[in-house]
Amino acid sequence: MPLDYAKARETMVEQQVRPWDVLDPRVLAVLADLPRDAFVPEAHRALAYADIEIPLGHGQRMMKPVVEGRVLQALALEPGEEVLEIGTGSGFLSACLGRLARDVTSLELHADLADRARARLQAHDIGNVRVECADAMAWASDRRFDAVCVTGAVDAIPPGFLQWLRPGGRMFVVHGRAPAMQAVLARVDGGHVRTESLFETDLPYLAGAAPVPTFEF
Repeated sequence: MPLDYAKARETMVEQQVRPWDVLDPRVLAVLADLPRDAFVPEAHRALAYADIEIPLGHGQRMMKPVVEGRVLQALALEPGEEVLEIGTGSGFLSACLGRLARDVTSLELHADLADRARARLQAHDIGNVRVECADAMAWASDRRFDAVCVTGAVDAIPPGFLQWLRPGGRMFVVHGRAPAMQAVLARVDGGHVRTESLFETDLPYLAGAAPVPTFEF
């Protein structure tokens, strides 16, 4: 019997995401409407609504649905805002950001992931998300954004990421060391970085953002 993806999506929202204190009605509506299964690699499509991370290749993983929900709720996007996403991955979170904000620029290091994400976004008529194949650690832009969403972990928050925030802007980022990394909402206030702790999780590191190995003699 074919899997009822619509029913699985409803169950995901009601039994996974909402119980993890994701109560923002706009976020819940986006997660209930967007077909997450269409953004999952074909080999793992039956797991699209399971409470697990899904491998994407290159050592990258699609976040659990509950984490995606918490990310979107923490950013509290307004319809007129501009967003920078670091790490496109499957394109699903990019699509959610696009539904909640006015404009999304998404950076993806790996060309094959970027191409697949663009195709998925186009297939679902999400035209306000632009995917660039770029290394976020080396990306240079004078643009400033209302929100920055970092989908891979960093050992420490790169100062360059904070420079892309507009005054009053905020950034979701996961930092620290596995297995107990800290998800935070970061803001720059008077030249000082202020972080609000959100929850603990564990994500793959962004390329170039992992801890420097230490050697013991």
